[in-house]
Amino acid sequence: MTDTATPPAAGHSFIRQIVVADVAAGKHGGAVRTRFPPEPNGYLHLGHAKAICLDFGIAREFSGSTALRFDDTNPAKEDMEYVEAIKADVRWLGFDWDLLRHSSDYFEVFYLCAEKLIRQGKAFVCDLDAEQVRAYRGTLTEPGRNSPYRERGIEENLDLFRRMRAGEFADGARTLRAKIDMASGNINLRDPALYRIRRLTHQNTGDAWCIYPMYDYAHPLSDAVEGITHSFCTLEFEDHRPLYDWCLDQLDLPTDASLTEPLRKAGLWIQPTRPQQIEFARGNLDYTVMSKRKLMALVSERLVDGWDDPRMPTLAGVRRRGFPPAAIRQFWERAGVTKQNSVIEFGVLEGCVREVLDAAAPRRMAVLDPLKLVIDNLDPGHAETIEFSNHPKNPEFGSRQVPFARELWIEREDFAEVPPKGFHRLVPGGEVRLRGVGIVRCTDLVKDAGGAVVEVHCTLDPDTRHGMPGAERKVKGTIHWVSAQHAVAAEVRIYDRLFTAADPDDDSDGKSYADHLNPASKRVVQAWLEPAGAQTTSEQAVQFERLGYFVADRHDHAPQRPVFNRIVTLRDTWAKR
Repeated sequence: MTDTATPPAAGHSFIRQIVVADVAAGKHGGAVRTRFPPEPNGYLHLGHAKAICLDFGIAREFSGSTALRFDDTNPAKEDMEYVEAIKADVRWLGFDWDLLRHSSDYFEVFYLCAEKLIRQGKAFVCDLDAEQVRAYRGTLTEPGRNSPYRERGIEENLDLFRRMRAGEFADGARTLRAKIDMASGNINLRDPALYRIRRLTHQNTGDAWCIYPMYDYAHPLSDAVEGITHSFCTLEFEDHRPLYDWCLDQLDLPTDASLTEPLRKAGLWIQPTRPQQIEFARGNLDYTVMSKRKLMALVSERLVDGWDDPRMPTLAGVRRRGFPPAAIRQFWERAGVTKQNSVIEFGVLEGCVREVLDAAAPRRMAVLDPLKLVIDNLDPGHAETIEFSNHPKNPEFGSRQVPFARELWIEREDFAEVPPKGFHRLVPGGEVRLRGVGIVRCTDLVKDAGGAVVEVHCTLDPDTRHGMPGAERKVKGTIHWVSAQHAVAAEVRIYDRLFTAADPDDDSDGKSYADHLNPASKRVVQAWLEPAGAQTTSEQAVQFERLGYFVADRHDHAPQRPVFNRIVTLRDTWAKR
């Protein structure tokens, strides 16, 4: 499914107001440069889409630029598979980057900055292990205690740090820590770690390094060396902003050319800036989990069919499900950007999907649960074609010829031998209109040995056919059909929400999110399509009339073996539940 529409800007959010004021004041020369910095340790999900729309949308609105930066400072969890998937997802969502970088591109700069902090007496090498560091850190109500190694001399710290880089020490034996304030009310400022020792092969730098910077250290420096003006983060980083600012203030990258010399040598030079971090609330939806750890567990434990399982909230998953990127952008634009955490109903996103598909999806006829209908007053060899519009609201979609014959497939739920109250479809002795054909009356039934109806016999009123005097005769029900002789068999996957609980993360009842998995979230049926339905191309969405919106699976579909995924029903069925 392609999408060439222009993605929206960030709306009238508080962030946009900040950027408008900065541009008007001439801050950063009036430039706007943003970045989207995912860690390549998993696939992007719908929550990331909110950040993507904000980062790229703001830059686009103000004729700025956006960097796609892979935050690859933790080689234990990162993989090239995720790097390529992230790039594909960003482009699919309708955006493209002006600069593609990795945090690891700046490892030499980070190292030089660390040595500068040591020489300033603002960083030291610490021999405490992780458990000891936690014990020394203190609590929210009690101050921490200084490390016994905090007062090492500058030369000793430089020597030890260089030996850390040279690989002389075991993993976890030493860290480089900032020297800030162990009594700070903000625990993030209690001498945080800047570097740790990890002997792991890195997906971008190989085995060139055995020490790796911590995110809170690499993040502000990466922003600065890329010339970022506005660094948008989610609310959990609000308490980290003082550390972000501390790193930038101590190192002053825009004026210290010695720190950025490796960028010039590597051809990566951009004039550094003093970026501003601004926080906003995450994008949360009900009936989903957004934790990468939990999504990874769903995949590794084979509770789903991979990262792109259409039930997953990953962008790869919703793409395969058939959600149009325009609907996702529209959803986050309507949700807005605030500082208030909230949970949005998944049905709101599905509503956006329906809006986009109602206008964009051609119509086809399909039967998912077939029941044979025989029109007895037509000749056994009767065959004709009927012209149907491809879209009832847009003549530009054109029309198609649908074959019609004596034997048809109809939906089993469109017939009831003993009808419930208010049933307006086909019943014994009753009439119903066959879409585009005319009115039929049920005259007989054929049942199997168990008493189940397997065939419905009808007669067609010829006076109700198109152009005939009785064509406008009213009956209460209209049903769709597919010619049994011409129908194409297809696999149709009926997807529903992955969880039965609105908040799968709520463990107050002693259950984990996995206990709320919906056993009915995937159902596979053999359906029958009109011939034009089988010719749908991969990732093209269609409306199967009266049934919902469906998409030709991007991996498994072929005209000779059609495979469709249900995107959404025509109406919100979960609201009633």
